[in-house]
Formats: sequence, structure tokens, C-alpha cells
Amino acid sequence: MKRFIGFLKKEFYHIFRDKRSMLILFGMPVVQLLLFGFVITNELKDVKMAVLDHSKDEYTSEIINKIVSSGYFKLVENLDNISQVDETFRKGKTKLVLVFEPDFRKKLVKGPHASVQILTDASDPNIANMEVSYLQGILQNYNVEINRGKQVTNQIIPKTRMYFNSKLESVYMFVPGIMATILMLVSAMMTSISIAREKEMGTMEILLVSPLRPLQIILGKVTPYLILSFINTLVIIGMGYFVFGVPVLGSFVLLMAESVLFILLALSLGIFISTISNSQQVAMMLSMFALMLPTILLSGFIFPLRNMPLPLQIFSNIIPPRWFIIIIKNIMLKGTGFEFIWKETLILIGMTAGLIGLSVRKFKIRLE
Repeated sequence: MKRFIGFLKKEFYHIFRDKRSMLILFGMPVVQLLLFGFVITNELKDVKMAVLDHSKDEYTSEIINKIVSSGYFKLVENLDNISQVDETFRKGKTKLVLVFEPDFRKKLVKGPHASVQILTDASDPNIANMEVSYLQGILQNYNVEINRGKQVTNQIIPKTRMYFNSKLESVYMFVPGIMATILMLVSAMMTSISIAREKEMGTMEILLVSPLRPLQIILGKVTPYLILSFINTLVIIGMGYFVFGVPVLGSFVLLMAESVLFILLALSLGIFISTISNSQQVAMMLSMFALMLPTILLSGFIFPLRNMPLPLQIFSNIIPPRWFIIIIKNIMLKGTGFEFIWKETLILIGMTAGLIGLSVRKFKIRLE
């Protein structure tokens, strides 16, 4: 028994001395709990809203103030005509437009009812449903207030219209998100293992003393996976279109070009991980655990970023799938051109260049 207790103490000492083991045992659960606790929420917050007020009377002003003061919606734009709605949604920042009909006050006071049109960007159908439900609840409460003590009630009738996904198909949200997730995880994982394998097999030194430059070695590692991942992209888009009916309303060429850019970014990230990993096992763990949770939770794929705490919103800016999902939805569901996604494209280009530069630098340091 004494020998067993001594052996047990030795194992505890080994665990406490290994910083990586301590990080996995205590650090990872804390990080996961914080992420899930702050990210997973069913409440709306600061939904950016535009208003098209044809009536501009005291009733419409009071309704707008009640909606904004609820804390769920944030007025960011006042429109002049209905033709601006489509372009407003295509820009991607405004998610909801409230349209008051002409003579709203007259119809509400003298007639039996007045109508309000609720227009939403339904490229994310779950969020669109929540936005409409919250807004209808606020309008219903206003109906109760203005009819308190009256025998003949006047009603505000909300009418809804969903843009880009009129049937509220959930697959319209999942196909772009899954496409970004698969390309990021698979591409990064495969390339992260490639150079780590060379280290384990002892062939890395041969590559480093070969006539090939570090950039050529990296491109040689990346190119095969780039081609294979491009084929994977075609399969995903094809299945989304023919099996699930997800449209491609924009330019297919632009969609492919953006996909190649994102694949190159994911491969570059995998190469960088492999340059800092000494074994395939470490490279795979870094690829899986360092990329999977942020990709799923902080990319806006499932949970809206505006509901998260400010530090997580800031951190999400360095998550590549966040920007790629915006690009995919704009091209596939909204049919927009490059003029609406050029900022996101520049961000992906900058990330790719930075990761390739870091990888080349690591190679040069190792070579020296």
C-alpha cells in the first residue's frame, strides 16, 4: 500500500508539473463554460432597424419610441421610399424595416384599424422569427394601452414580409455556416498535420537544406489541399442547390473566387499551426480545439454576435468564418456583387497574407 501511495504521489507530481495537462484539466472547462454561458442566449439585443414613416404623426412617433426604448431594437436609419429597403438589407447591417402606411393616425382613430408592415432580412430565419415576435408583442402592448377604457377598440395590424427567404427555410442558414465550418476545420487540420508529419519522420531537415525556398515549400504543401478543398466546395454548393434547394442568386464566379480565398486562408492557418507543432497529435489538437469552438460559437453561424458581451464581439473579428459567412449569404441568398462584400474580402486577404508571412518567418528561423 505504501508503494502504491508513493506511485500515486508521483503521478500527481507529473500532472502538476505539466503545464499543458493542467491547462486541459482546468483551463479548458472554464473557457468552455464562459463561452457557452455568454454566447448561448435566446434574447434579442440591439437589432438594427430602419423606419419608413409615410404618416409622420404623434402615434407613429410614440410607437417608434416604445420600440427603441424596449432595448431590443436600435433605430439606425430613416428611409424616404420603399425602393430603399432592398438596398438597405443588401448592405447587411439593418435587419428589420418598419413601414407605416399613409394616414396612419386617421385610420387608427376613426377607422377600425391601421396597418404596420414589418420587413425582415430572413437569411437567418430563426432570428427573423424572433425579431417579428418581439415587435408584434410591443405593438400588442401598445394596442392595450390606447384601448384601455374604450368600448370600441382600434387595432394596429402588423403585416410581415420576409426578404431572401420567404418560406423561412432553416437550411438557408445552415448550408453557408456548415460550408464555412467544414472548409475551415478540414483544410486547417489536413495542412497542420502535413509539416508535423515531416518533423516526426525526420524528413523536415531534408526539406530545409534542399534548393527550395521556404515560400516554395509552403506553396507545395498548400497547393494539393487547395485543389482538393475546391472540389469539396463544389460538392457542398451542389448538394445545397440540388438536394436542399439553397439558391445561388449572385455571381457563381465571384462565389468560387471568394471560396478559393477562404480555403487559402484556412490552409495558411493550418500551415502556421504545423510550424509551431512538434508532432501530428499536437497539431491535430490545436486544429480541433483552437478552431472548432470559436468557429461554431463566435462566427455568427448559430448565435448572433450582437447578443454577446463586447469582449467576445471584439475577439470575433479575428475569426475568419465570421467574414466568410457574410460573403456567402450575400452572394448566395441576396444576389449581391463585389461592391457589398469588398470590406470582408480585404479582411480575408489581410489574414491570409499575415499567416503566410508568419509561416515563412518560422521556416526561416528554423533554417537558420
